[in-house]
Amino acid sequence: MEVEIGKGKSGRRSYGFDEIAIVPSRRTRDPEDIDISASIANYRLQIPILASAMDGVVDVRFAHEMARLGGLAVLNLEGIQTRYDNADELLKKIASFNDMEATGRMQAIYSEPVKVELMQKRIKQLKEKGDIAIASITPQKVEKYFEAVIDAGLDILVIQGTVISAEHVSATKEPLDLKKFIPKCPIPVVVGGCCSFSTTLHLMRTGAVGVLVGVGPGAACTTRQVLGIGVPQATAIADASAARSRHLDETGQYVQVIADGGMRTGGDLAKAIACGADLIMIGSPLSRAKEAPGRGYHWGMATFHPDLPRGARVKTDVVGSLEEILMGPAHNNDGTLNLCGALRTSMATCGYLNIKEFQKAEVMIAPTIKTEGKFHQQSQKLGMG
Repeated sequence: MEVEIGKGKSGRRSYGFDEIAIVPSRRTRDPEDIDISASIANYRLQIPILASAMDGVVDVRFAHEMARLGGLAVLNLEGIQTRYDNADELLKKIASFNDMEATGRMQAIYSEPVKVELMQKRIKQLKEKGDIAIASITPQKVEKYFEAVIDAGLDILVIQGTVISAEHVSATKEPLDLKKFIPKCPIPVVVGGCCSFSTTLHLMRTGAVGVLVGVGPGAACTTRQVLGIGVPQATAIADASAARSRHLDETGQYVQVIADGGMRTGGDLAKAIACGADLIMIGSPLSRAKEAPGRGYHWGMATFHPDLPRGARVKTDVVGSLEEILMGPAHNNDGTLNLCGALRTSMATCGYLNIKEFQKAEVMIAPTIKTEGKFHQQSQKLGMG
């Protein structure tokens, strides 16, 4: 239903995670019986969580630990890890900057060119323990680097930008044509981000195995403020899941909808799946792990853009190990630890055995769901994150 914004403009009402709630069904289950496994391309994951391709979150060591716990970590192939062999020294410097100087000094650090040999080295390091090697490149650099990274053993390529379309038009240079590139690429390709039904459907028609859904919802992203674009995540994911159904009807091919950003708690993860997501990609919740290379700081891939930064280095603090964040045990009550335990419990409480079933859960518009009856929690800042 469209709402009139003014006499010359109307728009759909959209919803974020804080404005909806999952409705329990007539059945309940034991959390131990719940299956939260997921798949991407031909790979099976024990948990439906991908770590975002952000330098404060993923390095090789973190990726190995994420794999051990059953998830998958995406390495940024145009970040610190491929610009500097001694990347950890630069990450330590970034953590030491004060807030006023951080963006400018990070722009200087990221002015160092990406090195193909470091791209290949990092991919080989990812493969050393037999893990799935998945990494991201921006659309502008795919044709320059994809052969080198595939030769190094990359298993899944993520073509990622703030907004990606299947019909990029340029009057000055030949753009990457996803419809031609993806069918010829010898490894599976994930693309994103996007936030509408039509864009998601067009991206699925390129042959991508997964689509990242989310424009600007991340904790460190300022795209919505700088550019004024985006769609709240609950609506964006629901629209993308409708595109997935349309594409499945047209082709018989099932494409993974990957909710990318805007999720901080176990409840957020559960709502994303209830809205239709197959997988979850998160950054800031995982940047709080002891194993994360950012030392309790988190920033996006557009933070250091040389001309128009669209992100901020935010302090998230180190709160525990990656295992505690994903699997528990939790020692706080705000839902930011033991994310997988919370997801299992939500699914069990609502009576759904696996992710595909949980996507069919009833969802209700509930703008007061987090505040109703919570006066004392709010006034004392307890259990609210």
